[in-house]
Amino acid sequence: MLFPMQSVVDALQARSGMSFAVMVPDGGYYRAGPGEPVFTLIFRTDAALLQAFTRGHMGLLESYFDQSVDVEGDLGAALAAGLLSGLDSRGKALLNVENGIHELRFSNHSAAQAKTNARAHYGLGAEFYRLWLDDPLMMYTCAYWPEGTQTLEEAQARKIDHVCRKIRLAPGDHFVDVGCGFGGFLFRAQQTVGATGTGLNTTSEQVDWVRREITRRCLGDKLSVREADFRAADVPYDKVVSIGVLEHAGRDQLGEVVQAHANLLKPGGLGMLHFIGHVGPRETDLFIRKHVFPGGWIPGLSEVIVEMERCGLEVLDIENLRRHYALTLDEWALRFEQQWAAIQALDPQRFDERFHRVWRAYLVGCAEMFRSPVGYTHLFQIVFSKGNVTRTSYPMSRAHLYDT
Repeated sequence: MLFPMQSVVDALQARSGMSFAVMVPDGGYYRAGPGEPVFTLIFRTDAALLQAFTRGHMGLLESYFDQSVDVEGDLGAALAAGLLSGLDSRGKALLNVENGIHELRFSNHSAAQAKTNARAHYGLGAEFYRLWLDDPLMMYTCAYWPEGTQTLEEAQARKIDHVCRKIRLAPGDHFVDVGCGFGGFLFRAQQTVGATGTGLNTTSEQVDWVRREITRRCLGDKLSVREADFRAADVPYDKVVSIGVLEHAGRDQLGEVVQAHANLLKPGGLGMLHFIGHVGPRETDLFIRKHVFPGGWIPGLSEVIVEMERCGLEVLDIENLRRHYALTLDEWALRFEQQWAAIQALDPQRFDERFHRVWRAYLVGCAEMFRSPVGYTHLFQIVFSKGNVTRTSYPMSRAHLYDT
């Protein structure tokens, strides 16, 4: 053993506070912490061990994807321990270079590359997402879990209703849903409020599915969807909803995407930005960009507000739903695992064991990230207006959000 393994394990345990064990290729077994290990890391090759020491969490994760590392026990606890122990700081200089190169290669500067990036993740097919998202809305964004909420289905419906109240959506309003996904917001907002909606989406597979659903539900006079980039603004709308779009704009496109949202809104209109954001400007983790969301970039809340001010938007309210996202991801991870056999049966070549491990790490790891006491990644909802509101155009309190 070339590494002082026991001292490394002890140091990691002291920072994470979790009892765990490590097994290395030569048969060595190292434990740290009291009681039974919550999880055990099993290194199958010396190369995997070297990757962990030189590239930190990225080396460990990519060895897990390649099956040269296994995790016995609680995967969530293992990923949480990595966050708490500062494993992501090891090999940071090397990873920063790799991260920068990746950002240049997958920039969303062109609409064509933005479309390719979106389809890499969201174009996996409705059949795939239907197996583990809520039924029937298929919302693939943070749900809303106020006290008493029991199911994912309930939480996603409550999220949509919460947003509708925030933007004062009313019958007769024509709203636009930027990045509309599978149309869950469009369908529920039309059903519950009676507003007319248009969805914008750059992922062909999702657009085709939403169009078929609009036709099947005979809602062609109420709802529509356009296969278009956010930059393809057409006419201004009474209300703008943007749920999970800013994270995909990219660093060099943040100002442009915020300006596009402003352009889509009529003077005096209301809108909402729902996005994953950092507390303070920070780099986006390489894992999420390289293996899950090519072209993705998580902005700082302050960076978004600066761009909103530049576009003449008044910030009316900011709500942090970080804890709600942890609960949402817990449910997605559970359902994904329960449905893995059915997912794999859809396309065994595409949905192979590597895909399984990447997505497990993504869903479980993000749940732990949003739950972590040392985390700096949050989920924000910003309500804004185009121009300053008056006493008559917007309530003087938040009572309208909860008087249901």
